[in-house]
Amino acid sequence: MPMTTSNAFGIDFGGTGIKGAPVDLAIGRFSQERVRIKTPDKSTPNNVAAVFVDLLAAFPDNTGPVGVTVPGVVSHGVVQTAANIDRDWIGTDADTLFTRATGREVHVVNDADAAGLAEVRYGAARDVKGLVIVTTLGTGIGSAMIHNGVLIPNSELGHLEIDGHDAEKRAANSAREREELSWKDWARRLQRYYSAVEKLFTPDLIVVGGGVSKQAAEFLPLLRLRTRIVPAELRNNAGAIGAALYATER
Repeated sequence: MPMTTSNAFGIDFGGTGIKGAPVDLAIGRFSQERVRIKTPDKSTPNNVAAVFVDLLAAFPDNTGPVGVTVPGVVSHGVVQTAANIDRDWIGTDADTLFTRATGREVHVVNDADAAGLAEVRYGAARDVKGLVIVTTLGTGIGSAMIHNGVLIPNSELGHLEIDGHDAEKRAANSAREREELSWKDWARRLQRYYSAVEKLFTPDLIVVGGGVSKQAAEFLPLLRLRTRIVPAELRNNAGAIGAALYATER
């Protein structure tokens, strides 16, 4: 499908809120102010689909394809894992469910993959050739791998086993907060994590996202890697923007 500049729609489905807006794909920015609706207490696919209908109704002039982030592994529109969402998502053909519910062409994508696509096209990794790895440091560690602009989906690098531990259990921002680690102590764990990623994949650039990226100056300068590592630029908007881009290029 050819890309339109302003008719795509991006939805970021999170644990507490579902946020969406039309996206101008020429510049990678929202073309109207984003709307947020509370995530249902029981966030099953059908309940979330009902929220999507209400969200899209707030933008009656938008009729383009809809991209949706999902915090889980997505394969050909089917959600395969549900670590932090209702288990009813597992095995759900979300593309089909949401397309039928909304009457729009809908495509779902892993949330970190969506953020990665946005950062490569419009953000900190734009114009970078080769392999870019985008990581999101939050409750866990999300990851996206993009090679010369092409997404390698569902990389799940937060689940690498490092020193006998699931990497995100020790190096995610939630671990820093839970254990009340100093920036220096947390940086030691990040060093171990990013060194392992670097050794395995030899990326050309690593981009660090998640809310804590706003404080990147506190910890990124403490890391010693061969690979250039930079904070994300699009931050909380990256998921919805990347999802809209993903849906338009299906």
